[in-house]
Amino acid sequence: MIELTEGQDFTLAVEGKPLTKVQMAIGWDHNPTAGFIGSGAPPIDLDASAVQFAGGQFFDLAFFNHLATRDGSVVHLGDNTTGRGEGDDEVITVDLDRVYSKVESILFLVTSYQGHSLEFIHNAYCRLVDDDGTELARVTITLGVRETGLVMARLFRDGSAWKLGAIGAGIALNTPTDSLESLLPFV
Repeated sequence: MIELTEGQDFTLAVEGKPLTKVQMAIGWDHNPTAGFIGSGAPPIDLDASAVQFAGGQFFDLAFFNHLATRDGSVVHLGDNTTGRGEGDDEVITVDLDRVYSKVESILFLVTSYQGHSLEFIHNAYCRLVDDDGTELARVTITLGVRETGLVMARLFRDGSAWKLGAIGAGIALNTPTDSLESLLPFV
């Protein structure tokens, strides 16, 4: 497993063989005392999203309100509205062989549906897992994020191969469809 930091890339291959299916698992813990003096804060509903781009333009997406891309290559496996529980909170599967050939990149986001600052969460991560459940790479978010969203990572084509790039940048979104234009700098 490789721990990626902002700006690092990882080629999606195991022992020189390109991967064809991966899962992007996203997790977070709610900070129960964040933002309130002397009382517990309510759970924060974060949402994982995968947004596809082709030719530098929005192409398709998978998130809690639209669970799969039109070609079925990217599928969101369900919404966790609290962040409670051990392990991954939301998972998005990607069948790289089925991704439409014009799609150049897929951004993975976490957004706060209710508009809470991401300062109220901790232990946020994005991890790439192969079909066997082996964790290949992880992006850990270690600094507080004042915005309501976070562009965590990007899958992108590099010739015939796919790579994962760590981003870790805050963004003011509650859902990925709030402002698709604001995602373009990360493509």
